[in-house]
Amino acid sequence: MSDRGLDIAPPEFDEHIVEEHVEHSNALHARLRERGSYLTGPLARYSLASDSLRPLARQAAREAGLGPCCRNPFMSIIVRAVELVQAADEALELMDSYEQPDVPTIEVEPRRAVGHGATEAPRGVLYHRYEIDQDGTILDARIVPPTSQNQRVIEEDLREVVERHLDLSDEQLKLRCEQAIRNHDPCISCATHFLELTIDRG
Repeated sequence: MSDRGLDIAPPEFDEHIVEEHVEHSNALHARLRERGSYLTGPLARYSLASDSLRPLARQAAREAGLGPCCRNPFMSIIVRAVELVQAADEALELMDSYEQPDVPTIEVEPRRAVGHGATEAPRGVLYHRYEIDQDGTILDARIVPPTSQNQRVIEEDLREVVERHLDLSDEQLKLRCEQAIRNHDPCISCATHFLELTIDRG
C-alpha cells in the first residue's frame, strides 16, 4: 500500500512494479510502472501507520519530536527506534498470552503451484515468488529485496544532497553522501567507508 492510493496483493506485484538494469550500475532498480520511484522501509511504514502505534511507541514518537508523518531520511534512525519500542512492547504481550498449540507443525501435501509472498522486513517490503512442481521442488524463484526497491530513491537523494551541500569540502561532502546512503540501510557496504567520490567543481 502507498500514500498515493496503491493497495495491491502480493500476486499483483509484477503488474505495478518493474525491476530494470541501468547503465551505470550492476544493481537492479525497481520503479512503479505508473509513476517511477517509490520508498519502502521505516519512513514509509511510519508515515502510513503512525496512527496505529501502540501507546508506548506513540509516546516515544512524540517525545522524539516526530509528527504523524516523517519524510526526512536523516530521521530514519529515530523512526527505527520508535519501531523497536513498538516491537518490544508487542513481543512482551505475545509472550504473556502465548498458548502452546496441540501440534507444532501442519503436514502439507506438495502439489504444482505458484506462490507469492510479501513480508515487511526491517529495510522494507520483501517480495518473493516461487513456482514448485508436484514433488515440491522449486522450479523458479524470484526475490525483490528492499534495497533493490529503494535503489532509485537512494541515488535521487544523493543527487539532492550533493546539490544542497556544494559549499562543503570534498571530504565533508563524501561523509555527508555516505550518511545519506546509510539512512536507507542498504544491504551493501553501509558500515564501512566505501564511497569513491570524484568531484568536478569546474
